[in-house]
Amino acid sequence: MLTERDQDALTAAQAQVNRLVLGKAHEVRLAFAALLSDGHLLIEDLPGLGKTTLAHALAATLGLGFQRVQFTSDLLPTDIVGVSIFDAQARRFEFHPGPVFANVLLADEINRAPPRTQSALLEAMAEHQVTVDGTTHRLPEPFFVIATQNPVDLSGTYPLPDSQLDRFLLRLTLGYPHEDAERALLAGEDRRDLIAQAMPALGAEDVQRLRRAVSGIHAGEPLVAYVQALLTRSRHAPGVRVGLSPRAGIALLRASRAWAMLQGRDHVLPDDVQALFAPVAAHRLVPEHDAGDAGALAGAILRAVPVD
Repeated sequence: MLTERDQDALTAAQAQVNRLVLGKAHEVRLAFAALLSDGHLLIEDLPGLGKTTLAHALAATLGLGFQRVQFTSDLLPTDIVGVSIFDAQARRFEFHPGPVFANVLLADEINRAPPRTQSALLEAMAEHQVTVDGTTHRLPEPFFVIATQNPVDLSGTYPLPDSQLDRFLLRLTLGYPHEDAERALLAGEDRRDLIAQAMPALGAEDVQRLRRAVSGIHAGEPLVAYVQALLTRSRHAPGVRVGLSPRAGIALLRASRAWAMLQGRDHVLPDDVQALFAPVAAHRLVPEHDAGDAGALAGAILRAVPVD
């Protein structure tokens, strides 16, 4: 269970991000769940709805080292992970780290880079390390990737393969703001100026301590059985060509533990699993060609499995 100090710091961090990203409290909580679960976050939505603003707000609030990479069609893997350059005086190769050597990496419009460049992030996201010229380099901890992509403008894009999508713990969309939030955005200060003025509410040690606390959140046997039933249903559900893997189930439990902690509880409830199921599962499901939206399939799976 969290100490009172950690709980206050976590509450303050969420409040600050909510002041910077107006009217998206649920999505902000999902982003914190991804962070605290030691996972990565994919934000998919239309241009101009605050994807990059949310990433910047999180980084400013976390007080961690931050790098942004604008993914383009000519981006190379070495532009992300770094490159070894020969030092003539020292007569040896010196490794020059790329932007991936940060606590928080914003991969902006990740689907605009070719697959070879996208795959450069796979080892970093899964193992928190990169290998260049046969030498493995550890990334700083904590390490958190926030990727954005535009699902509408498909010209010149390379859809993320299933193996890369599976590396993202959660996928979320922001949607249009409600009327009051949009009015405040139009009449208020520029979000970039507000983010620049934001003071960190957490730090690297705080994030690591909170992640350890998440692993201690209790998930009982009935809860684990419920998650397993969801996995089983996904593999036999109408319209689903490829269901959820055991790794997806582990991700769902991790995220549910973080969600419970964000609610101030030391145990997971079925409500936590239900709140996280679509963000964790939808981008991992492979629908049949005529089955429609994966999010709708995730909802149907959730409704088909009763809570005992």
